[in-house]
Amino acid sequence: MRPNPTGRAAVAALAAVLLLPLSACANDAATSTHGAAAPAGRQVDGPKVKIMVGGLDKVIYLPAMLTQRLGYFADAGVNVELMSEPAGVNATTALLAGDVQGAVGFYDHTIDLQAKGKHVESVVQFAQAPGEVELVSTEQADAIKSGADFKGRKLGVTSIGSSTDFLTKYLAVKNGAAVSDFSPIAVGAGQTFIAALQQGSIDAGMTTDPTVANVLDKGLGKILYDMRTPEGSRQALGGLYPSSSLYMNTEWVEKNRDTTQKLTNAFVKTLKWMSARTPEEIAAKMPADYAQGGAEQYAAAIKSTLPMFTTDGVMPADGPKTVLAVLAAFHPDVKGKEGTIDLSRTYTTEFVGKATG
Repeated sequence: MRPNPTGRAAVAALAAVLLLPLSACANDAATSTHGAAAPAGRQVDGPKVKIMVGGLDKVIYLPAMLTQRLGYFADAGVNVELMSEPAGVNATTALLAGDVQGAVGFYDHTIDLQAKGKHVESVVQFAQAPGEVELVSTEQADAIKSGADFKGRKLGVTSIGSSTDFLTKYLAVKNGAAVSDFSPIAVGAGQTFIAALQQGSIDAGMTTDPTVANVLDKGLGKILYDMRTPEGSRQALGGLYPSSSLYMNTEWVEKNRDTTQKLTNAFVKTLKWMSARTPEEIAAKMPADYAQGGAEQYAAAIKSTLPMFTTDGVMPADGPKTVLAVLAAFHPDVKGKEGTIDLSRTYTTEFVGKATG
């Protein structure tokens, strides 16, 4: 039974409240398509699915649009409408409200939601590392050498309570600084992040490509922590940190197993395609306006971020434990509940294990 408009509004409102502590998820690039749908792909005789992406033009979420551009959704027999919402929390809110059937965002939402009694699971794990970079302004590069030097600093994050906020706090505490020692500043992403760095509103900040490539190209900042690779994730966070993924309501997955398998087949096929192509070949398949800094810079941004992606959509074995440890260090709804969180219910490998194509 479909919820009536009043019921749906109530669910949406509840979802928004539930997600306040874990807001915008790793936002980047100056996405302007708030809640907008991407151009439809080739239509087939098959089920229709809406997927909300936390920023279609972000390299960390590249597999979503790439799958459509390659025609793999249609090949798998499913009609997918991709929608873009720069704030990852809004993608999750739409999922909980039933406005979309899937969301592409950070895996950490599944743990956060379980702590609040909601069951959402990662069905295809795109990435095994955050894809995030802590950038220090060029002027402060000699003074800020590690998280220990965050004391007294203004540090840019996407928004308060975001994944960038959590990772920044973790890096501080891990290096001997307290959360209260620095000031997190919500500077958004893309051009707003760049402007904050350029104007001195922040001393350092966390963001992803293509913003990283733009900052480095302009000489505005230098890399302090690079978590775009498995090695970088292990060095900064103590292990692999699965991030971007396709996650869905567990109940919906159980009721729509065939459709879920079709989606999984399409995404896994894309991940395999990516693993066998050059950054330039991948960039050429993407919409031209995604290359805001030019084709060469966009390809370089993809090259820097490619190591974060899995080749098969499988959750890295120890990844969930790392994410739980990071969230438990700061998140008020997760801290103290580590023993009650069932990580096996936050993801599934059943469908990627059966993926064809």
